[in-house]
Amino acid sequence: MIPIEIFSHNTTKITIQAGQPLFREGDLGNQMYVLETGNAEVFVQNQRVETLGHGSIVGEMGLVSPGPHSASVIAKTDCEFVAIDEKRFQFLVQQTPYFAIQVMRLMAERLRATNKLLVAPV
Repeated sequence: MIPIEIFSHNTTKITIQAGQPLFREGDLGNQMYVLETGNAEVFVQNQRVETLGHGSIVGEMGLVSPGPHSASVIAKTDCEFVAIDEKRFQFLVQQTPYFAIQVMRLMAERLRATNKLLVAPV
């Protein structure tokens, strides 16, 4: 997991009330978010695929390649997210190179998990 302390100087925070979306599947995205407080759930085609807690990252694909979100993120409790745009992401990568590898690993893990959900048992 990525230490949340590396995001401590980012002042762009988004508060989402329980039951409300951070973003929905299909919405255009161009930044990623780090969950600072609260819990949220990730849904793909209305199926819960992940529960997020303190330090979880979402929206990373939209930052790397802007386009429609592949999932919805709904606050399970009141949440506060730190928003990371491309400029801030590049700064974080320069200051903490391991951060980029962690984000890529996260993307790979999510892709593998999604593939498992899509593959029908033989």
